Amino acid sequence: MATTADMKNGITLDLEGQLWNVIDFQHVKPGKGPAFVRTKLKSVLTGKVIDRTFNSGVKIDVEILEKRDMQFLYKDGKDFVFMDAKTFDQICISAATVGDMANYMLENTDAVVAVHDGNPLYIELAASVPLKITYTEPGIQGDRSSGGTKPATVETGIEIQVPLFIKQDEVVMVDTRDGSYQGRAN
Repeated sequence: MATTADMKNGITLDLEGQLWNVIDFQHVKPGKGPAFVRTKLKSVLTGKVIDRTFNSGVKIDVEILEKRDMQFLYKDGKDFVFMDAKTFDQICISAATVGDMANYMLENTDAVVAVHDGNPLYIELAASVPLKITYTEPGIQGDRSSGGTKPATVETGIEIQVPLFIKQDEVVMVDTRDGSYQGRAN
């Protein structure tokens, strides 16, 4: 048990049986009335973001999530098989848990898996990953005041927008948070 004075960004709370990550918090001491803590919480399972206010000094349940370094090995049907980097144990993680991160994972991709009570909750990848362009139309130069973009399909199958000068078979860096082009990979 902790109190609202121990609140900080990144901790995980257990509220009414659900796990929530603290995205943002602010201690408020108004001129009149008692102090309180205004928080922005993100559901660990669904990703839903809510605002929640706690009175100052209220006890809160803080949960400890174990974050393990793992490597994605292969896809087995709808499940994804990961290997623990330290123990070499393999676990299957459902597609629902992997979520959109599947769009950026190739075999042997390193990931961080958050585990609570032995159950994987979510996957974290690096902020950007290198992916090879498997198909894109040749860029056409023309009259425009700013650089244009074109669609390109990467080796995981998703389509991203890239600048016109990018060609097929080039390796580019893709942001894992929003799928945007970050630049050419070195």
